[in-house]
Amino acid sequence: MLNNKVAIFLSVFIFGLLFFVIPGFATDYSSTSFIVRDPVITIEGGLATSNSFTYFSSTGHTVLGRSISTSFNWYGGFLYFSDISTPTLTATAGNAQVSLSWTESTSTFGYDVTSYEVGQSIVSGGSYTYTDVGNVLTATRSSLTNGTPYYFIIRVIDNQGDVIATSTEQTATPVATTSCGDGSCNGGETCSTCPADCGNCGGGGGGGGGGGGGGVIIPPPVATVNFSGKAYPLSRVIILKDGQMAITTIAGPDANFSASLHGLSAGNYTFSVYSEDNEKNRSTLFTFPVYVSGGSTVSISGIFLAPTISVDKEQVKKGENIAIFGQSVPNSEITIAVNSEQEFFEFVEADSDGAYLLDFDTARLELGGHDTKSKSAVGSQISPYSRTVSFLVGDKTVIKEGEAEDVACGGRADLNCDKRVNLVDFSIAAYWYKRPLSEAFKIKEINNLNGDGKIDLVDFSIMAYYWTG
Repeated sequence: MLNNKVAIFLSVFIFGLLFFVIPGFATDYSSTSFIVRDPVITIEGGLATSNSFTYFSSTGHTVLGRSISTSFNWYGGFLYFSDISTPTLTATAGNAQVSLSWTESTSTFGYDVTSYEVGQSIVSGGSYTYTDVGNVLTATRSSLTNGTPYYFIIRVIDNQGDVIATSTEQTATPVATTSCGDGSCNGGETCSTCPADCGNCGGGGGGGGGGGGGGVIIPPPVATVNFSGKAYPLSRVIILKDGQMAITTIAGPDANFSASLHGLSAGNYTFSVYSEDNEKNRSTLFTFPVYVSGGSTVSISGIFLAPTISVDKEQVKKGENIAIFGQSVPNSEITIAVNSEQEFFEFVEADSDGAYLLDFDTARLELGGHDTKSKSAVGSQISPYSRTVSFLVGDKTVIKEGEAEDVACGGRADLNCDKRVNLVDFSIAAYWYKRPLSEAFKIKEINNLNGDGKIDLVDFSIMAYYWTG
């Protein structure tokens, strides 16, 4: 009898091992009409339906990773399908130290940015020594050797401890600082640069009344900022300093550009970069603050301008296609988002000139207003999203007259349609500063200003650039 009980127990235990597993859970995604349970961890495919949607699921893994067979590789989980912006790193040299700052990395598809790691090396390309600095956007590396070049990168860490993005490398060389007026002529000081410590270079005169010594006015040290990144092939790239055009350059056929701004005094600056594609459509502004110390050289690389975007119809009859097009980096992967009750993501590849085109079937969209935007990816670098372009799905098709129609009755930054940008437009924008925008003014902000759905200093910088008085 005892043996029979043991046999029954073992049978039930083995049955449990074979047919029951401990469930694992991932992040749920939901909207007003559906919820997707555990989208990362799933074993079998299937079909689920309700009154408002149909959901098709594919087979997956119970863990993230790669499976290999003789005929294919299977990549399981969002580990291999990341969607995260690349931080742009700035390195500023000081006395035995380098100050680092970088732009925030934003992500979707389940990733949570929890911290950043600073990689440091004395050799370009590494190897690097990494330090976790937490979820911050600045760090200072101290106890460095003056005169030695140091190389830095930033790695983005998620809540699993995985590296999900890496910045481009930046270099800076710490330099010793001297203090003119400390009573000691040292550190490279001379009678020309520091007469207070080293004495005057000029002498007195003789004969008659005699002469006096001469003083020297020491000019303050000036700084240089170097810019480099990606725009569009052979496009004009404009760099603004505190809302005013400071320098322009032309991108190469590969869309890469570089420019240098010299003669800057020490202080805080806000730089913005934008470009124009071959149809004269402008990108959104890529804006970042920088502190420049006197006599330093600051390099800002990894700038990746958002694609331009436009559509060929103001209104499209439901079921017909609408063309969504623009320009970015040659052969880059373009992600196009179409916002509706459900958000759709489409992927196309830009051609050798950076141009991209998507014929989007509107049969999936409900009647009413919709908008679309795009972003670009090259390797591990991902651009910000473009400005948002709106269109209607209705019972007829209305062809768009051209980009001029996309800025309503006026031009860029002209908010009252008088063909000028002056205090009237400034007053209109100032009214909406830090206030929720009305539906009517949202369209003006999208078409005439930055297109981010709010009024802030970036919009006033655009207005300053187009100012006519």
